[in-house]
Amino acid sequence: MIKFFKNFKKDEDGAVTVDWVVLTAAVVGLGVAGVGTVKGGIDSLAAGISSGVSGTTVGQ
Repeated sequence: MIKFFKNFKKDEDGAVTVDWVVLTAAVVGLGVAGVGTVKGGIDSLAAGISSGVSGTTVGQ
């Protein structure tokens, strides 16, 4: 039983997985924060474009 705990203490395979999970969560969090930052500007830009092209027709 003591040998099992010594081997468990030395095992580092799970540590790499935890690192990747934390790194991935940080990247996703930054992406969500970026979208939240520019969302208002994009909505107003889309509304301006929509009102600008609403009365136009495409000629043939």
